[in-house]
Amino acid sequence: MMKFTKQNFIFLVGGIIIYVVDIGLDFWVAGKYFCQGQYCWGILILCFRGLSSLITQIFSYEWFKNDWEGTETGKLKWVFLVHLFQCGIFIRYWFALKYGCHAAFKQKSNRDASETDPPNFIQKQAVDVVTDINMLRVFKTFLETTPQLFVQIYILMEHGKNNFYQYAAIMMSLCGISFSMVDYQISLRKSLCDKDEFRVLPKLAYLFYKLLTITSWILSISLITLLSVRSSVILLIFLWICCFIWTLKQHTTFCKSKKMEYLYRTVVGIILIFTFFNIKERKTKVCISIYYATHTVVTVGILFVYMFWKPSIIKEIHFTIVSILTILSLVLGIIVLVVYYRCFHPTAYCRPQACSDEVDGVAGQKDRVETGRFQNFIMQ
Repeated sequence: MMKFTKQNFIFLVGGIIIYVVDIGLDFWVAGKYFCQGQYCWGILILCFRGLSSLITQIFSYEWFKNDWEGTETGKLKWVFLVHLFQCGIFIRYWFALKYGCHAAFKQKSNRDASETDPPNFIQKQAVDVVTDINMLRVFKTFLETTPQLFVQIYILMEHGKNNFYQYAAIMMSLCGISFSMVDYQISLRKSLCDKDEFRVLPKLAYLFYKLLTITSWILSISLITLLSVRSSVILLIFLWICCFIWTLKQHTTFCKSKKMEYLYRTVVGIILIFTFFNIKERKTKVCISIYYATHTVVTVGILFVYMFWKPSIIKEIHFTIVSILTILSLVLGIIVLVVYYRCFHPTAYCRPQACSDEVDGVAGQKDRVETGRFQNFIMQ
């Protein structure tokens, strides 16, 4: 049986605080740029925030509509208005706090009870509503937080100004990515057969694998952006096209409507620019190897371009530091990735007949009551 613990509730409260602070910090940073006359950066920060909010609200409302279909039609009108004003996530947080508090502090779960018994049902309600939030936070992380981190690092590298609000934005972005990855992985394992095996070391391994590889890639893109903004944009668009085509080849069936399915594949294509995201029930060894091999080739290629295009810049201390950090984080990230898949991945300790490989994406949206939306999100 899935169980919502006091530790999960603490992570939930921490996630809410970071979410609210992140909103305020985005507007504060954008306001600082506007006051300094750097309108381009201010608008770009707000665009990331607006795009992320719009897409997460669309998915959130669609999920409410699917879950309440035929039973809560009256409430859906109010839910639609709240989502229209970009506040739908707070409805989900309210439900999460309500069910989570009940499950973590007021219920004594019986492991031998069936899933339809009241204690287990409360536990499942808490887990379901929190995992929906974690899916939305994964979308937000790669639609807003990660691109903002890239922009802030590029600004520091380009202009060399050490402003407090820029460091605050970078630290907030890193905290957002960290909490998103940890909460995502906690919810992931709750949908698997042997969740008790997922302890502190697997969490840290997964977290550092993601953070190190994402950091290396962001630094690489920042370096090529310093050479040519146009080249950087062309590279990102090309990578997104390749990733989007790959999602089309997977024939995902996450959403009920074709329009929502294409939106989902578009979002997954953006996520794939920054990190590997498995969306189909199949072994990931070959795909993930090709993915990070490509990242390694591109990263090394960018450093070689600097050597031949601007050899004079190699002597500058900031380029040396960024290059070392880029290579070091990439190597360490891949090492942690190998350790994670060899020692902490579910297939390393779960029974073969009961468990299969992890899936980050959605291979089909079926009965919410029987499997839960997140279990389709991570089927492999």
